[in-house]
Amino acid sequence: MTFVQADPYPYPFNGNLSPTNTAIIIIDMQADFCSPDGYLAKKGYDISLTRAPIASIQAVLEIARSRRFTIFFTREGHREDLLDLPATKRWRNQRAGAEIGSQGSMGRLLVRGQPGWDIIPELTPLPGEAVIDKPGNGAFYATDLDHLLKHQGITNVVLCGVTTAVCVHSTLREASDRGYDTLLLEDCCGESDPQLHLAAIEMVKMEGGIFGTVATSQAFIAAMKSLPETC
Repeated sequence: MTFVQADPYPYPFNGNLSPTNTAIIIIDMQADFCSPDGYLAKKGYDISLTRAPIASIQAVLEIARSRRFTIFFTREGHREDLLDLPATKRWRNQRAGAEIGSQGSMGRLLVRGQPGWDIIPELTPLPGEAVIDKPGNGAFYATDLDHLLKHQGITNVVLCGVTTAVCVHSTLREASDRGYDTLLLEDCCGESDPQLHLAAIEMVKMEGGIFGTVATSQAFIAAMKSLPETC
């Protein structure tokens, strides 16, 4: 058995950590969330906070790829015609000063195919690594992610990306409700507000791990390194 040292319980719960049953999901590391010219910056947030996890994610990906773990990336964005954009979401973001679909310095904000919508160069997916395009916060809503995970026999989901309290947490909760054992890598996640980042981490751990468990990238890397290089 192989466990990741995590809080409040070692991960996975059954000690069955393997490249064949574990997927790493890198959530929304897009220019619109991580660039000084993107969507979050236009809303007035400190982009250094959402860029902070890049190095830790790179370290995780290096080992995960060498051990042949399944890796997914997600991108939040809407159709060019915005037919998949709820009026409520559009209105809320307009109030915040960053209307979805409006023109920014990296193209139209959160619109598929625009420069700001794409994943940052530091974390470009490799050929064969699936990218899930989602119109909402959670990566399971209106996507085929659940189908792809089940088709590949995935039971363990490891979560990284931005933002901790919104898209990462929404995806983690959706995964937990679907029966996946979930691990949040706290230093591989970023949030526009440090207090929200800490609160989101604590919410995972409450009630003995109501949504899953939390570890550092170093702990996860150590567990991956203990596995055979080919499985």
